Amino acid sequence: MAAVALRRLDADSPSAEFGPTRKRLPLRDARGRFLPKPPGRRPAPRRDVLFVTSEMSDFLKTGGLGDVAAALPRALQGGCDARVLIPGYPAVLRRLGEPRVVGRVRAHAGLPECAIGRAALPDGLPVYVLVNPALFERDGSPYVAPDGSDWSDNAIRFATLAHAAAEIAAGRAGLGWRPQLLHLNDWPGALAAAYVSWRGGDTPSLLTIHNLAYQGLFPAGAAAALGVPKTALADLEFHGQLSFLRGGIVHAAHVNTVSASYARQITEPAHGCGLDRLLARCAATGRLSGILNGIDASWDPRTDPHLHAHFAAGDWQGKRANARQVRREFGLPDATGPLFALVSRLVHQKGVDLICEVAPQIVAAGGQVVAIGTGEPRLEREVAALARRFPGRVGAHIGFEEGLARRMFAGSDFLLMPSRFEPCGLSQMYAQRFASLPIVHATGGLIDTVEDGVTGFQCREATADALRRGVQRAFRVYRLPGLLDAMRRAAMRAPAGWDAAARQYQAHYDRMLAAAAMRPAVAA
Repeated sequence: MAAVALRRLDADSPSAEFGPTRKRLPLRDARGRFLPKPPGRRPAPRRDVLFVTSEMSDFLKTGGLGDVAAALPRALQGGCDARVLIPGYPAVLRRLGEPRVVGRVRAHAGLPECAIGRAALPDGLPVYVLVNPALFERDGSPYVAPDGSDWSDNAIRFATLAHAAAEIAAGRAGLGWRPQLLHLNDWPGALAAAYVSWRGGDTPSLLTIHNLAYQGLFPAGAAAALGVPKTALADLEFHGQLSFLRGGIVHAAHVNTVSASYARQITEPAHGCGLDRLLARCAATGRLSGILNGIDASWDPRTDPHLHAHFAAGDWQGKRANARQVRREFGLPDATGPLFALVSRLVHQKGVDLICEVAPQIVAAGGQVVAIGTGEPRLEREVAALARRFPGRVGAHIGFEEGLARRMFAGSDFLLMPSRFEPCGLSQMYAQRFASLPIVHATGGLIDTVEDGVTGFQCREATADALRRGVQRAFRVYRLPGLLDAMRRAAMRAPAGWDAAARQYQAHYDRMLAAAAMRPAVAA
């Protein structure tokens, strides 16, 4: 078929292109027939999102949520007006200074009144700060006191955060900005979906579960102070206690976890933490899905300022320079054997006890182990004792320092990560980007991010014997330079950035907003 020549009617007429009306004239084909008007590009839907979090690595973090809260709202900016709501901890106020007060949330039941400050991070990301010195301006982590015990008023503290999010969604906080939807994270923000529903609101919520094991369980007697309607007690009831996370799951428009495999696993009793039946119903009705976390652009071995030497795929001399530096920082001598790293919270979930059991075999085979982290006192003692037992072969730092952790990823040959369960995991992706091959238990997000024998090693069970077999495979690969090179290169290509995750979240937002638009309007 001959190509159709297109010309614009009177296109050579000055008035057509440059006349005062600048009217766009219709198209005709070569025979003078009018062509259908081309479809216009649909404008991107407007998405105003309030991202509610209890931690953010710009200020402070205790786990992966802090990293996600720093990265995802930024990745969303291309398609959303995403703004963060976070409590006014000392670390937040130190970083932002005295935020400009732009709104206020009234007291509700036993929840106190709070001011809302607004600030912007250097890259322009808007942050709302929930200001109440009595609740949030105290030493310790967001959840525990300096002595390691939970804050006794955590129910009030995080219900206040959730209630504030619901009031902002309802337009009752005086901000002059109202989100179209709430993006809630874990139990500290989950109850916002319930407050919206209990107060007759219609703002949809997406609840992201980063770790189902932490549910926000509190005595049933706290219900009145939290403002839970008597008719809604069943929404939160969990074996005689109140579960903030359960309340969020019941009332959220959609629930997601941070990997597809974990989303499947939590619908089963073994990983459902007592909520498997509820989550299975969510899955059956299309309300549960998994979106894999990404890692941000700072994880680049070619540019990371924390590294002793920069390197790229194939430049293993730069990687070896980082290994020498890590050995010096841990007081270990240079060695020709592989360097294994543990970069983790030192808790039972992470399989730290399994690593302590297998470490003597790593040492006996000519390897070295370096470990960094804090957590359960018993496991901190075990890791420290391992370093004393094998001086020059095992090094341990009980604490956390970001730069040192990054150098460990860059300098190690293998990462030890035999987590008993893992919703997503970020350490394995950080290690891969820095050409350290993860040895993982095949669970949750570790299944989705580590390709066995290609970008790392999977152990089918969370046992010491399975971990030993994984370590033996790693030693064999280490002795085969060609295979080691190929696996390192594949690992460095494996982790995705946040753009892919952001597109999936925006698709969820669009579906939620479309569904909300079809419902009858509800007065705020």
